[in-house]
Amino acid sequence: MKKAKIISEGLNKVAKITLLFWIMKIIATTLGETLGDLLAHTLQLGYAIGLAITAVFFLLVLAIQLKAKKYNPLLFWLVIVGTTTVGTEISDFMDRTLHLGYLAGSLILITLLINTLWIWKSTIGKIEVYPIFNKKVELFYWIAILFSNSLGTAFGDFLSDNVGLSYLQGAMVTAGVIVIVVLLHYTTKISHIILFWIAFIFTRPFGATFGDLLTKTTAEGGLDLGTIPATAVSVALLGILIFYSHKKKLV
Repeated sequence: MKKAKIISEGLNKVAKITLLFWIMKIIATTLGETLGDLLAHTLQLGYAIGLAITAVFFLLVLAIQLKAKKYNPLLFWLVIVGTTTVGTEISDFMDRTLHLGYLAGSLILITLLINTLWIWKSTIGKIEVYPIFNKKVELFYWIAILFSNSLGTAFGDFLSDNVGLSYLQGAMVTAGVIVIVVLLHYTTKISHIILFWIAFIFTRPFGATFGDLLTKTTAEGGLDLGTIPATAVSVALLGILIFYSHKKKLV
């Protein structure tokens, strides 16, 4: 049994779920938010072109990831960044170009996510997030992550634009949800898979609102650092943690 586990983990394609994983996920989502705003606003490319650029990047790194024989931390986190950036552009495109609104966008995305997980469970028989070595399972994994990050973006923007919370208040609300999920993980028998996807969704708006806090003007409740410096800092932090986790074999 132990030997089989070692073999399966050796063929594994995704990061182990640890505290460092969640820290890196939050930084990756912050990067996705600032990079998405950099393309759409700073470079003035607009949401449609920004979505096209980020979608091409996401599909490229995803194709390489799917062809890889084993887990590569740099490649894995590039795909995560791809999903967070595309998620930002999808959410903004649905709201500001298609004028669906963040509430309607959130409802559409949560429906897509639930259906993805249902089809995953129906097709494979179970939903696991580590280890993953089957290509079909991995494809379901990335589709669910893409919808989760898009949903997290839409929900975070709903809190700030529709509910009227400041970026800091929005971050506190989503952080509170994350804390509750952690407590439920350790104090209840609720499925760890359900809690994983809830945490995955809410770490997205937490990172996104933190990104907005860094980049938006002071009049909008932000620190006005700009998208380029905030993106550079996020890239540097994520790069350091990817290097550290690879050396220590932590995720």
